[in-house]
Amino acid sequence: MFKSLFRSMKVFSLLLLIIILSGNFVLAATNSSLLVYSGAGLRKPMDEIGESYKKEYGVQINYTYAGSAQNLSQLQMAGEGDIYVPGSQYYYEQAEKKDLTVYKKDIACHIPIIAVPKGNPAKIKTLNDLTKGGVKVILGDERSAAIGRLSQKILAQNNLQEAVEKNIVAKAATVNELVIYINMKQADAAIIWEDNVSGVENIDVINIAEDKNKIKTIPAAVLSFSEKKKEAQRFVDYIASEKGKNIFKKHGFKVIRSEN
Repeated sequence: MFKSLFRSMKVFSLLLLIIILSGNFVLAATNSSLLVYSGAGLRKPMDEIGESYKKEYGVQINYTYAGSAQNLSQLQMAGEGDIYVPGSQYYYEQAEKKDLTVYKKDIACHIPIIAVPKGNPAKIKTLNDLTKGGVKVILGDERSAAIGRLSQKILAQNNLQEAVEKNIVAKAATVNELVIYINMKQADAAIIWEDNVSGVENIDVINIAEDKNKIKTIPAAVLSFSEKKKEAQRFVDYIASEKGKNIFKKHGFKVIRSEN
């Protein structure tokens, strides 16, 4: 009888150990996560993609949103994280030169436009109108935001940089701040990404002529110091998948067609 009881206890203990270990395994899988450095202007699609990915794979996606240059500096100093999604190819190239990336996919296009308050009180029609006397212009800070650096390039290639500079009333660290300024009528015009004002009621869009504009590519890249490269690559592929690109499209982006 005692032997039978002892055997039963051993079986019970073994089963209990299996249950505990299984529970720990499930908990570890549930608690897995990735850290993504993303341009602030990509918050809406990236948040939605993160939620969708978590539902499918049980992986928590944690974001650090900031200007592309700020994120690049931060990830270099921290030396940790898994994925970098800047607002333009330029910042990816800077990261690549420093051997900070190991895998990349192109996702969508960022198209600069002129954003004006509803009704366009300053009657802005073209880039040249940003030079008119009395027009209050706000731009992204070229030291931190991809749109800020690009705005300067657009103005320079059209020989408008010096004339527009006289009308600049403020510079913003992120593209989201530009949206707030125009939405609150704190300026007459800002150069901003088209997708960031998609569906914003109090902002009108003035398109920039294609031959005067600079359209940029949004990439997603795995960081070389990531300790979860396999999972990070799967998330980058997910962003670049049809499902991920459809989310970008839903939020006003023009996506890049898959190579296959």
